[in-house]
Parts: sequence; C-alpha cells; structure tokens
Amino acid sequence: MRVNPMRRRIFKPAFAALASLGLLSGCISFGAEPPEQLLTLTPMASVPAGAATEGQATAALAVQVPDVSQRLNVNRIPVVTSDSSLAYLADAFWVEKPAQLFRNVLAETIRAKGNRLVASGGELEYVAQTQLAGTLAAMDYDAVTGSVVVRYDAVLELPDGRVLTRRFEESVSGIAPEANAVGAALNQAANTVADQVAEWVG
Repeated sequence: MRVNPMRRRIFKPAFAALASLGLLSGCISFGAEPPEQLLTLTPMASVPAGAATEGQATAALAVQVPDVSQRLNVNRIPVVTSDSSLAYLADAFWVEKPAQLFRNVLAETIRAKGNRLVASGGELEYVAQTQLAGTLAAMDYDAVTGSVVVRYDAVLELPDGRVLTRRFEESVSGIAPEANAVGAALNQAANTVADQVAEWVG
C-alpha cells in the first residue's frame, strides 16, 4: 500500500508528540485527588443585610489574622494523641487555613454584637488606632479525651498606647473522631470564643 508523502510528513510529528506526552505522563503530577468535602467556620452572629455602621476611620477596630504555630499553618485539623505526639484527622480539610477562618468569624461576631466600625482588611485596617491581634494557640481535636479545643490569646492595643491581653478558651467534649463531627464542634467552640472576645472589646 502506498502512503501519501504529505500524510507521512504529518504523521511523523504527530506520533513524536504523542510519544513525548507518554514519557512526560510518568513525570508530571496534576495534583492529588481533591477531598470529597471541605470544612469551614460559620459565624453564628452576623450583621443583617442593609445594616450600616459609620464613624471615623481612626476610631475603627482592626481585627488582625492571628499568629499560629506551624501545626496550624495548614488546612488540616491537628489531633493530639499524647503529650508528645501529634497527627492530623483523616479526611478533614479546611477550605482556608484556620487562622483566616477564625479571623473571619471573630470580625463578623464583633461587628454583629457591637456598634463599632470593624476593619478586617484593606487600607482601613492600617488606619484604625485600636488593633486586635493575638495567637490562635489551638484549634485541635484531643483523641485522648474525645474533645475539641479552641484557644485564642488576644492582644488589644488601644489608642492611648495601653495593651491588654487575655486568654480565651472553649472546649466541646463527647466528639467522635470523624471529620463532620469534629468540624461542627470546632465551629461551635470558635463561635463561643468569638462571642467572648466581642464582649471583651465592647
């Protein structure tokens, strides 16, 4: 059978390209399988649609993303298995890192509970003379006690230069080591802590 010379010239480059892709497929990773679901934190107190707050930019309260240790600087839920060992809960993945999720709940709760202008992003955050920062020390599941804990060490810097600190902590017990159960319990604990902080800052 005779092959048209033009078809032969087209066929060779195409075959070479397919062969190259076959070789590359063993070297290139397109990412792991995505999780079936992602967990998030949802504020239980929120500002209703149409609500407005106004005031001087300098009088606003800026809510900063809290600092975290490396174990919380991932989209996973730490599991405390002993005083000296740590794991991560299987099939449990946050949609964002815990610090960002907690800041969102904290800012929305303070905004809903009080009457002050709250800044949680943008230029206004840097103009505000009252700053709420701190460290999210724990947002974990304790496998020994079957409980979750959220611990936030708050630092409030006031316009007159004073600095106030306070530790807030909430735990929820009787939680099965399952992604949905732990996620819901952490959401409950985070909202309780946020409510306590909102009362503190006024």
